[in-house]
Amino acid sequence: MRTHSTISIDEATELCNRALAAVGTLETNASIVSNALVRGEIDGHIGHGLSRLPSYVAQVRTGKINGRAIPTLEDVKPGLIRVNAGFGFAYPAIQVTLPELENRARKTGIAAAAIYHSHHFGVAGHPCEDLARRGLISFVYGNSPKAIAPTGSKEKVLGTNPIAFGAPLDGDPLIIDFAVSTVARGKILAARQQGQPIPDGWAIGPDGKPTTDPEIALQGSMLPIGGAKGAALALLVEVMSACLAGAALGVEASSLYEAQGPSPDLGQVILAIDGAALSGSAFSNRLKTLADVYQELDGARFPGLSRLENRKKAAQHGLIVPAVLDREIRALAR
Repeated sequence: MRTHSTISIDEATELCNRALAAVGTLETNASIVSNALVRGEIDGHIGHGLSRLPSYVAQVRTGKINGRAIPTLEDVKPGLIRVNAGFGFAYPAIQVTLPELENRARKTGIAAAAIYHSHHFGVAGHPCEDLARRGLISFVYGNSPKAIAPTGSKEKVLGTNPIAFGAPLDGDPLIIDFAVSTVARGKILAARQQGQPIPDGWAIGPDGKPTTDPEIALQGSMLPIGGAKGAALALLVEVMSACLAGAALGVEASSLYEAQGPSPDLGQVILAIDGAALSGSAFSNRLKTLADVYQELDGARFPGLSRLENRKKAAQHGLIVPAVLDREIRALAR
C-alpha cells in the first residue's frame, strides 16, 4: 500500500472547500481557509497545512469554530484597530485586517491591529509576507494553548506562541518566522503515532524530568528554544498577543485539536511600519546591502528562503501528503 499520495494544488484547494462547506462554513470563509491551508502546505509548513483540515471540520461541526462568523473592524485611533473574529477562523479576520492596516500605516507611519475571539492562525510569516510585498515592515504575535512551562516550573502556562517579522526587499521579502518551542508539537505527535522515541531536549514529563517518551512528553511540557531566554520570549509574545488583544491566555485557552469545548478565544496582534519614511528613505538600500553581505558568506543565507524552493516543487509536482490524510480529506469532502 502506498504511504503517500500526490494532490495537485487546485484539487487540494477544492477538496478543502468542499469539506468545510459540507459542515456549514460560509462560502467566503471556506475559500479563505482553504487557500491558507494549501498555502501552508505548499511552503512546507505541514503542521499548518492540510493536516489541520480534519480538526477544523470537526470543530465547525460542534460549533467550537463559528464557520459563519463575519469579522468586524473597530476604529480605535488613527493608527489602531481592533478586529473581532467572532469565535470563527482567524484567516478571514486577517484578510480584512491587512488592507486597513496598510492604509493606516501609510498615513500615520505605524499602525497596529489586535484580533480577538480568534483561533489558530496558521503560518505567522504569511501576513508578514503579504505586508512586505506591499512595502511595509511588519511584526506578528500570536498566542496558543498552554504547552510550555516557565523556567523553574513543570506546569504548562505558555503556548508555543509564534512570532514573525517581514521586510520588503527587491524580489522576495525577508521573512523570519518561528515558534518558541524547540520543535513543533506535531513532531512529538508524529513520533507517538510511529512508536518512536523523541530526542532528548525536546520535552519534560509531568514530573519535570527530561523524557524521550512522546506519550509522557505530551502529558508534560515542551521545552522552549534557548532555555530561559526562550521562555521569556514566549512570555513576551503572550503579552503582545493575548494581553494586548484582550484574548484568552494560553493557560485559559481550549485545545486547537479537540472538537469539544469552548472556543480557544486566542489573540493575534499585527504591527505595520513604513520603513521608508522612518529611515529617511534609506531602509531599502540598507537592507539590500545587508542581504549582499549574507550572499557573500559561505553557507549563510537569509532565513525563510526554503519556502521559495518548496513553492517551486509544489508548482511542478503537486503536494505530497500521507496517504491516510489524503483518504481522510476525500472522505470529508464527500
